[in-house]
Amino acid sequence: MDARVTLFEPRTSPPEEGGSFPSPFDELEPSTLARQAAEVLQAELRSGHLAPDVPTSLLENPEGGKMFGVLVVRLPDGRIGFLRAFSGMLAGRWDVEGFVPPLFDREARAHLEPTGEVTVKALLARYEALSTAPEFLELRTAQAAQSARHTAELSALRERHEAKRKQRHARRDELTRNQPAHSGEGVSTEQRAALHALDQESRGDKAERRRLEATHAEERQRIEPKLARLERRLRAVERLRHMVSRALMRRIHDTYAITSARGERRLLRTLYERGQPPSGAADCAAPKLLAYAYAHGLRPLALAEFWWGSAPPAGGRVSGAYYAACRDKCGPLLPFMLEGLQVAPPRIFSPPPSAPGALTVLFEDPWLVVINKPHGLLSVPGREESLTDSVLTRLKARHPQATGPLLVHRLDLDTSGLLVAALDSRTHASLQSQFVHREVRKRYVAWVDGHVREDQGRIDFPMRVDLNDRPRQIHDPVHGKSAVTEWRVLERREGRTRVAFFPLTGRTHQLRVHASHPLGLGAPIVGDRLYGRDGERLMLHAESLTFQHPRTGESITFDCPAPF
Repeated sequence: MDARVTLFEPRTSPPEEGGSFPSPFDELEPSTLARQAAEVLQAELRSGHLAPDVPTSLLENPEGGKMFGVLVVRLPDGRIGFLRAFSGMLAGRWDVEGFVPPLFDREARAHLEPTGEVTVKALLARYEALSTAPEFLELRTAQAAQSARHTAELSALRERHEAKRKQRHARRDELTRNQPAHSGEGVSTEQRAALHALDQESRGDKAERRRLEATHAEERQRIEPKLARLERRLRAVERLRHMVSRALMRRIHDTYAITSARGERRLLRTLYERGQPPSGAADCAAPKLLAYAYAHGLRPLALAEFWWGSAPPAGGRVSGAYYAACRDKCGPLLPFMLEGLQVAPPRIFSPPPSAPGALTVLFEDPWLVVINKPHGLLSVPGREESLTDSVLTRLKARHPQATGPLLVHRLDLDTSGLLVAALDSRTHASLQSQFVHREVRKRYVAWVDGHVREDQGRIDFPMRVDLNDRPRQIHDPVHGKSAVTEWRVLERREGRTRVAFFPLTGRTHQLRVHASHPLGLGAPIVGDRLYGRDGERLMLHAESLTFQHPRTGESITFDCPAPF
């Protein structure tokens, strides 16, 4: 028997021959069969070693976490077992005992990589040498100092000329006022001379500016041509490095021959738009597992992928949690590999058509309504035609004469608690302005999964949507938008921590990301299906709101204790 197949006795009966293979893009939990196999691997990971010479402690280092996968297979003799794989490399190695190997042609890659990497590294070294050369750095520093001096000198000159212009304008007004209105003599010789002098002074200022600009241009010519020549060389080396890297990457991609379940083979690049696979394509766990199964006559039955170890820098992964196959790398790849198998449609998370919870009105007057939203109820209708039930829909039915957008803010489907709606456009604009200018005080309460060490703090890091895994949000210090939350521990009990959150901004999933990310609490909210582990419900509740009533001007506070 193949040493990479782990035999096991599943507690669930495997599907019969011809049964559907669960989609690797399922957004819900993996099948029971795949989960049972994953639990065997997870138990081994907890033991401290991935393999005899690879400790699991490697996965706890920063950026050390890894996606693992298991593929349940039926052997030719009918027995059931599973294969295991990891994404990319592990401990700097493609091959680890007990795990399936990578897909690429080893001999072809071994021929390409050494020479290609030497060339790329040489170009990189050349680029770094040019960018750190003393002459280049000195010219850059001199140019920056020169630019700052020129800007300051021009600014000072403009201020001085502006002051003189105002003085001339006042003097002209004075000369004009002193001229007799119906004098037959016209402008006096003295007035004419004074006005001429003012014009000369104006022309003198312009000439002075031209002289300064000419001096600056002459000074720049002492630096800019030399710096431009070095920058052209730098850009040329960088372009060459990119060209060589892309050419090498294309040749490396062509060492991957991808096989479908029906036996058809295609080169990796042919499966992606414009023939450009993303970095790491075909190195994920799922394609490795399927390729190995096909090559060894094993019939795939079920697949599961899970994260193990520290979270990635962008966040969005929790150790032990299951995840669907990635869309950017595996989206074009896996459908081809699964051709020839009967594959079930992917199960997509969808809110219930009608939430069971009632919409409790806590306050109501001619201008606004404050409600307690139950978890599982959308704030606004969903895109699908069946998802019409929402806070907005129910409010419109309750207040058919209301004008404007009604809802001033929203809560996630899974979050419960206080929501404010305006019954007219003027009230809506006033309340929304208070939210935009951070004049509304909000308090949320949550149970997070883990022991939070500190008693209080402030979380401040930028976020944006994960373009390859919507609707998840990730930390992005370059393209993200500011997200700030203050927090305070309320209680610690049985491995969980009850926390009060005070969001100062209102980014999508802000509290959920700030709770789960290592730069935040490092403890996902209990029941968070996106950033932690799914549960009966998301333990997050908006329990207090304070704002100024748009019509009365009174500061009002609403409290609604969490139901957990």
